[in-house]
Amino acid sequence: MPFTDTAPQGPIGVFDSGYGGLTILKEIQRQLPQYSYLYLGDNARAPYGTRSFEVVYRFTLEAVRYLFSQGCRLVILACNTASAKALRSIQQCDLPAIDPSRRVLGVIRPTVEQIGLTTRNGHIGLLATQGTVSSRSYDMEIEKIYGNRLTITSQAAPMWVPLIENSEALSPGADYFVEKYTSALMNADPQIDTILLGCTHFPMLYNKIRACVPPHVEILCQGGMVARSLADYLQRHPEIESRCLKENSCRYLTTENPEAFSRLAEMFMGKPVSVNHVAL
Repeated sequence: MPFTDTAPQGPIGVFDSGYGGLTILKEIQRQLPQYSYLYLGDNARAPYGTRSFEVVYRFTLEAVRYLFSQGCRLVILACNTASAKALRSIQQCDLPAIDPSRRVLGVIRPTVEQIGLTTRNGHIGLLATQGTVSSRSYDMEIEKIYGNRLTITSQAAPMWVPLIENSEALSPGADYFVEKYTSALMNADPQIDTILLGCTHFPMLYNKIRACVPPHVEILCQGGMVARSLADYLQRHPEIESRCLKENSCRYLTTENPEAFSRLAEMFMGKPVSVNHVAL
């Protein structure tokens, strides 16, 4: 069913299954503060990482349609699982019917494009959720862009998101699980010189991860890369940029308890966050 919103401009939508996308939003706001943003966290149905492709696609499409209904002309899927399991289907199958002038972008391609500029020897390590690792989305995108010039080794870190969302990211208890998964990755390929944090939660563990890998290994967080890619995209697509509201503002929505969201969102954003509840 197409949308008939006639407002000339709308906020940039940022969607995640939960809190991790806030690390993307924070960096986008830092680099592109002039725009208005609408963040939606589907916390009531998180995590997405263990769900099937069909369920993630359905949930993500519901969220995208909701953001469109709120005036968004451009939506960023600030979630690796949604980008891996839903983005292509939404772009190819749904947008033409909903509104061909709207856009939905993900975080995987802009991240992979930056990897090739960072690695010195072509050996990449990926730390991500089990869902993202199992999807092999990064492997396929790297092969599509670089052929066999880069080698990717993936390691799932299933305990990291629960640690972060239970406010244990800075605790000594997190050290064991950070060391466990980073060691497994480096042991699988000791030549790795670049590690991608392929989950938007993982920057919250950056300092602990940094302490567990050799100093010469670069650690890439997605926020800055996605923000730079978005800035480039808007410059190359003035027809989309002109429809993005510029009021230097941000609203937050969650499908779960607003008070609980506010407490954790403040940890991610480094400032108080006011949020409203919505049902998808």
